[in-house]
Order: sequence, then structure tokens, then C-alpha cells
Amino acid sequence: MNTKRVVITGIGTINPLGNNVAEYWEALKAGKSGAAPITRFNATKFKTRFACEVKGYDPLNYFKKPEARKYDLFTQYALISAGEAIEQSKLLEGEYNDERVGVIWASGNGGISTLEEEIKEFAAGDGTPRYSPFLVPKMIINIAAGLISIKYGFKGVNFATVSACTASNNAIMDAFNYIRWGKADVMVTGGSEAGVTGVSVGGFNSMKALSTNNDAPTEASRPFDKNRDGFVLGEGAGALVLESYEHAKARGAVILAEITGAAMTSDAYHLSATHPDGDGAYRAMKLALEEAGVTVDEIDYINAHATSTSVGDISELNAISHLIEGSDKVVDVTATKSMTGHLLGGAGGIESVGCVKTLMHGIIPPTINMSEPDEGIPSSVNIVANKSLAKDVKVCLNNTSGFGGHNAMLVFRKYED
Repeated sequence: MNTKRVVITGIGTINPLGNNVAEYWEALKAGKSGAAPITRFNATKFKTRFACEVKGYDPLNYFKKPEARKYDLFTQYALISAGEAIEQSKLLEGEYNDERVGVIWASGNGGISTLEEEIKEFAAGDGTPRYSPFLVPKMIINIAAGLISIKYGFKGVNFATVSACTASNNAIMDAFNYIRWGKADVMVTGGSEAGVTGVSVGGFNSMKALSTNNDAPTEASRPFDKNRDGFVLGEGAGALVLESYEHAKARGAVILAEITGAAMTSDAYHLSATHPDGDGAYRAMKLALEEAGVTVDEIDYINAHATSTSVGDISELNAISHLIEGSDKVVDVTATKSMTGHLLGGAGGIESVGCVKTLMHGIIPPTINMSEPDEGIPSSVNIVANKSLAKDVKVCLNNTSGFGGHNAMLVFRKYED
């Protein structure tokens, strides 16, 4: 089967480190933390009282008041990041077939804050149902993809992916495949999450998944560090515009990078824990590299899923070690969740944006808060710790794993005509 080459012509984001790509990239390079006390709700009685929230956000800076009322925060973030990516791509400035432009958008939880608010209002009342007519369209996960297509008139393939913390990489992989197979010319893809709510924090606390380092929030997310005690919840969105190489060249688009391989696997192991040997992650990386036509010796950088949990971080490093077994390769690995927190279904979106910037500028962002490296870090892995690393990166992997045993890996390549 002949497949098309797929390139990236636009990126966009809003996340705890910045409300656009430029702000995000500067903060990533500088190793800044986005963690701070929670403002979304009163967290006084919670075991965890901090998160990585989007800073200084006012929906009226982006939407008219009637619009803002109709959109859950996860959809607002989706529209903002997609808008930035589409603007950079300059797609709307020329001619294109709107029936061959699609949207695949991800989220793990969708409008969870809307659902939580509506249930609270009902419970506080006299039992008379007075639900908002916008409840269902604000809550459903596919609404972000639908609204992006409605706003821009994109009439091609349109759906949502839901696969926990791999959802964004899942969406990007599906968009990549639709273009490769010749079923679309352009795809807007990525993911968003707005899960800093009482229900989310309470639920993750009950699982003992979140860090409880309330005295030092900016130091709480510490992947690969011996003293890590759980992940830090984040929010926001990351978007990419993917195009067939032929379509991008024909309209004179600026190509930022290329996506060359993608794969998903299942651990088939546990409800929420990753396989201790990293079996599923290993197989997903191996398959993605095979599809990309890349050997392990050609990997310059891996943006790890690493969330700062005791088992998950080492599980992933075991997978990477297995991947490069038999080679003299020492691969550079970083965990940007140390700065952004964990955006759940939106994680792969902002991390893919970071990978594109790394390929463009030759800078690997650091894993911050590493003061005592875990003894389980294999010698074949170099954790880029605390300071950015200048390096000409030609091939990078973006790893994600999620509850249910999902693994989704993407291979990005520096663009060369």
C-alpha cells in the first residue's frame, strides 16, 4: 500500500506554562514549574491542595459571553489551541477542499467540571430538575472536535478519541493515518483537558496517585527522582495541523516537522498500573520505529510519559532499556510533566508540541526537580536533568501510557525536504 508523507504545518497550545506556543517554549527551556495552590475550587480539606492550572485565564479574552456559557473549559482550551495552530499553518489564507479537512480531538474526561457543577446544583435544591440545556453538549467529549469543525467549516472526518492518558497521541496517530491513506489532505488534531475539579482531585487522592507535597508545590512533580510521591494534575490543550507533504508544498506552507510513525498497544495487565517490565510500552515504541523506518541508534531523544509515580517511571525506563538492548546507544530522555503536571488526555498534545519545537530549535527541555536520581535508572538512559540540553535532534519519540493498559507512541522527525 502506497502511503503519503505527513508533515506538520501548525502548532498551538494553552497550558500551565503559557497561553501560547511562544510562552510555553520559553518556560520549558528555562525549566519552570507550573504548579501552584488550586484556585478552581476550595481545596482546603483535600490531601492535595495544588495543581498545574492555566494562569491568568479569562474566557472573555477569547470568546463572547454567550459562547463562553455554552462551552466547558476543556472545549474552550481546544478551540484556543486549535486556533493558534490553524493560524500558523495559514491554511485559511488560500484555497483548499473543505471536505478533505478533518478534525480528530482527544480528551480523557471531557466536560467533567460542567457535570460536577450541575449535579451539585441539583443536589442542593428541592429535587426539582433544573438542568441547563447546555449540559449535554458541554459535557460530551466529541463536542470539541465538532465545534472546531463548525467554527472553520471543515467537513471531513470528525470524531473524538478517548483512551485515558494516551488519548491525544491516539488522536494524532489517527489523523496521521487518515492522511497517509489518502482519505484527507489536512487534519487538525490534539487534545484538551480541564480536570482540576474536586471530583478529579478527590478521586486521584483516594487512589494515592497524586503528590501531597503541599509545602513545596513547584518541587512536587519529580519524575525519576528517588523521592517522588505521585503526579501533579494539570490542564490545558495542545494542537497540531497535519498535512500531506504534497498538499503543504502545493500551497507553499512552512513545514515545521514531520511525523513518520505511530503505534498503539495494550499491556493487558492491570486496571491502572503499567506492566512492571514495560512490556506494552516497549512493543509500542518498537512498532512505531519500525513503521517510521528508524533504528534504535537513530533515536536522539525520548519525551517520556513519566508522570512521577513510583512504579510507572521505572516501568517506562525498563521498556526503553529493552528497546535499545544490544546497542551501545545511550538515549537522552526527559519528562516535561515535571514542569506542566499531567494533563491526562491532553498530555500527548502539549508534549507533541514540545517535540516539534525541540526538532526545530535543537534544545531538549529538562526534567526538573531531580536531586536524587532513582537507583533503577538504567545506564543506557541519560535523564536530561534540571537544565536544557543543546542538541541537534533529528528523531524523537513521544511516549504516552494510560489507565486500562493503553500505550500510544509517536515518532517525529526533523523536516528535510
